Amino acid sequence: MQQTILKGLIIFLILSSCKQNTKETTESQKEQEESAMETSKKEPKPFFKLSLAQWSLHKAILEEGMDPKDFAQKASELGFEGIEYVSQLYTKELKKDPDPKKAMQQLLETLKSNSEAHNIKNLIIMVDGEGDLAVLDEKERNETVEKHKKWVDAAQFLGCHSIRVNLFGTNDPKQWIDVATDGLDKLSDYAATKGVNVIVENHGYLSSNASLLVEVMKKVNKPNCGVLPDFGNFCLEREGGERWGTKCIKEYPKYQGVEEMMPYAKAVSAKSYDFNTEGNETTIDYKKMLEIIKKSGYDGFIGVEYEGERLNEVEGITATRDLLINLGKSLN
Repeated sequence: MQQTILKGLIIFLILSSCKQNTKETTESQKEQEESAMETSKKEPKPFFKLSLAQWSLHKAILEEGMDPKDFAQKASELGFEGIEYVSQLYTKELKKDPDPKKAMQQLLETLKSNSEAHNIKNLIIMVDGEGDLAVLDEKERNETVEKHKKWVDAAQFLGCHSIRVNLFGTNDPKQWIDVATDGLDKLSDYAATKGVNVIVENHGYLSSNASLLVEVMKKVNKPNCGVLPDFGNFCLEREGGERWGTKCIKEYPKYQGVEEMMPYAKAVSAKSYDFNTEGNETTIDYKKMLEIIKKSGYDGFIGVEYEGERLNEVEGITATRDLLINLGKSLN
């Protein structure tokens, strides 16, 4: 009888000890979790979110065989929340079916499915190769507007907030303001019916003259028409009058340009070319750019767009991403 009581007492003490240890362990874990949450709250975060511009991977796609439909997966692997598509990188995809509308729909369904699978936000479609919105000939300008409409529809299907357009055409400043306004006005009217913005990037020649571009924005004066300031695309003129590929011989002041454009910005593009051993971009003062952006009150996505030669594309993307994050935290 005494042995039975003694055994019962021992078992009771063991169970009580286990319960106490479990309670202490649970409380310890809870304290650790709360401490981690507090640390997370104290850890400064950038005032913006990060997206990846598909042009950062154009060599991988055009030269190395990367499937452009895997863009969302790649962006997710690199730690981005959102993506910005480039229309010209899907030219081959859109030729896979003789029916252009069917080919587009098949592509869009795949892109949307992939972005959802990787929890990536579709933000922008950068539209190229659909004509010039600022040409003098009204018939040609109207045709260009019509060609852009399918990309407005595509943006709506994907859930993108904007399409990015170019304003090439005449290089006469006075005429450019009028025809650029007309082209944007017509396209923005259509885009408004789809809940999509039309945004203009400083992308060379008169579109890189920020003060003129702001005049166009004021004349269009539509809530769904804005700009996409790019840190690096402020070339006003190239050798031989070429649009791309030759040396820039005249440039608009980049920091002034971004500051002038920010009141109309619906997105921002962080262009990068190369980095020093400290991780800073060698041609653009990123801290100065981010100070301009923050001062404007912008807190949306900043898109990484690496265009360098020394680092490979993934290295350049990573270097740009890390620089933005570190500076973004320091500015909070």
